[in-house]
Amino acid sequence: MVPPTSPTTAPAPATTARPAAPPAPPGRPRTRLFALAEVRWAALSAAAFLCALPLDLAGAPAWAWGPLYALCYAAGGWEPGLAGLQALREKTLDVDLLMVVAAIGAAAIGQYLDGGLLIVIFATSGALEALATRRTADSVRGLLDLAPARAARLAGDRPEEWETVDVADLRVGDTVLVRPGERLPADGTVLDGASEVDQATITGEPLPVDRRAGDTVYAGTLNGTGSLRVRVDKDAARSVVARIVAMVEEASATKAPTQLFIEKVEQRYSTGVVLATLALVAVPLAFGADFTSTLLRAMTFMIVASPCAVVLATMPPLLSAIANAGRHGVLVKSAVAMERLGEIDRAALDKTGTLTEGSPRVAEVRVLSDAGVTEDRALALAAAAEVHSEHPLGRAIVAAARERGLRLPVAADFVSTPGRGVSAGVDGRTVRVGSPAALLAEDCAAAVEVEAEGRTAVVVEADGVPVAVLAVDDRLRPGAPQAVAALARLTGRTPTLLTGDNARAAGRVAGEAGIEDVRAGLLPEEKVAAVRGWQEAGERVLIVGDGVNDAPALAAAHTGIAMGRAGSDLALESADAVVVRDELATVPAVVALSRRARRLVVQNLVIASVCIGVLVVWDLAGHLPLPLGVAGHEGSTVLVALNGLRLLRESSWREATSGWIPG
Repeated sequence: MVPPTSPTTAPAPATTARPAAPPAPPGRPRTRLFALAEVRWAALSAAAFLCALPLDLAGAPAWAWGPLYALCYAAGGWEPGLAGLQALREKTLDVDLLMVVAAIGAAAIGQYLDGGLLIVIFATSGALEALATRRTADSVRGLLDLAPARAARLAGDRPEEWETVDVADLRVGDTVLVRPGERLPADGTVLDGASEVDQATITGEPLPVDRRAGDTVYAGTLNGTGSLRVRVDKDAARSVVARIVAMVEEASATKAPTQLFIEKVEQRYSTGVVLATLALVAVPLAFGADFTSTLLRAMTFMIVASPCAVVLATMPPLLSAIANAGRHGVLVKSAVAMERLGEIDRAALDKTGTLTEGSPRVAEVRVLSDAGVTEDRALALAAAAEVHSEHPLGRAIVAAARERGLRLPVAADFVSTPGRGVSAGVDGRTVRVGSPAALLAEDCAAAVEVEAEGRTAVVVEADGVPVAVLAVDDRLRPGAPQAVAALARLTGRTPTLLTGDNARAAGRVAGEAGIEDVRAGLLPEEKVAAVRGWQEAGERVLIVGDGVNDAPALAAAHTGIAMGRAGSDLALESADAVVVRDELATVPAVVALSRRARRLVVQNLVIASVCIGVLVVWDLAGHLPLPLGVAGHEGSTVLVALNGLRLLRESSWREATSGWIPG
């Protein structure tokens, strides 16, 4: 019995021509930049500050720039102020409130520019953090669009009738019909039918895999040219896709140890500065000191003790490294991500689309000894038969023939048989192209050798006689062995290969790339388990990948880098950095650049801390004039900023790519 093509209508005709293009998954909503209140407030604050600054410096009357500074303070201080008040209600004190108070204090003694700059820096930082968080959430939700919303389910005990239901209504044990070109609605087992299924979103395999009765299939994967009847084995909430979403959300919500440490320091620092400022006002007044001079000293202390220099001590080196990397095709998403890249001591790479180019190609044509044809003739026959095929292997065969400049004969009577291959009439001969299992009655030494090498064997048959075996593989990216060696020098150990592909293909690629530790046949949760095992042992792991199946590992790792051209939306959002031009050599380069940036951060923190310490001691132990305090405070800020901007130079990237700057 052939399943019908609609809930109650006639059976589907046999598939002999190309199927209709599969419908694209629904477009996922993406939060726009100014849809967030934090972004709007920060933009308004920055605009008001930039308008007020030239008027203030030019000596314009206060009525010209005063309202602009007021707007800057109000817009930029709104969100941090609310956060600070909420922290107070929870009996804690954070730097958000401290910055607002410091800005107001600066304004109270006439230092409007200092206070405005402080407000703008913090408002912008909060806006970027909110946007990054929302975009990641958008991407996680969008992954659920991979699975279709509706499915054709067997209607009770009536084998010839199918009903269309919501995927959420499917239950374990239901039987669903998956037509050519459709996405599978649930994880399950094939009961009847044969087809090739593109599982790249789940396993990362570059080529569709044949699926027939008894095989496992996953929700969100793409059916090829055959029809499948599938028994549902898992509820929608427990599918592999749903588990990927849950793992990404869990990993994204986990705070790094460094972040927790910073929060503790921030709390203590904020409390100390507030208490010290209050003491500088209350104690002298209790002993009869002059109110104006006492308040001036306290506000001077608030200014010189404010962490502007510390903030700029950290940001310019990291932002300069981000800008330099961006000019060379690596987009690092944040200063935190740039800093974390330099901390890694282990690297793990995906295979398909990361170490390799992610698309099949014909690597070799092996003519059988008694076939009586040349390599070019065998390839031309295969390509002519595959011209009308939409299978990736067929496209690779046609591309190989065209690269050689071969003339392709006109093919007739094209027939595509799911799971077996294609056949066509070419130059008066019946040509079949397919897998060895489908076309060969007994083992062929050439096909066995090709598969033993970790490649895909494709048999070309003419008039019932095998004439050639095509070796199809996934080409290693240019510079991959050099990148692997550079990562080994940076981390002190050879990278690991984590892939969902089969062990033979993984072993071949690993051997070409110079990788010894190979873990093949992994599902997304198994990649995450490997990452967590390393991190529980105290290692900081870098994951490099490109697919949806890599996203949980990218999110769980200490830091992650995604390949940009073919990378899935979720992988791009989950990663800390994106290699836009898919140049694998830039991965160790950006790690080396990050390590140099971290050294400059340490230098700047020392400079900033010494300057702040000297000014604070001067103010407390002696009499620090306000203009000198402002000059010292701003001077240290400029000094650390200029030191950090050194990484903008082109020579910094050249040093990273040629010398692989050590940690």
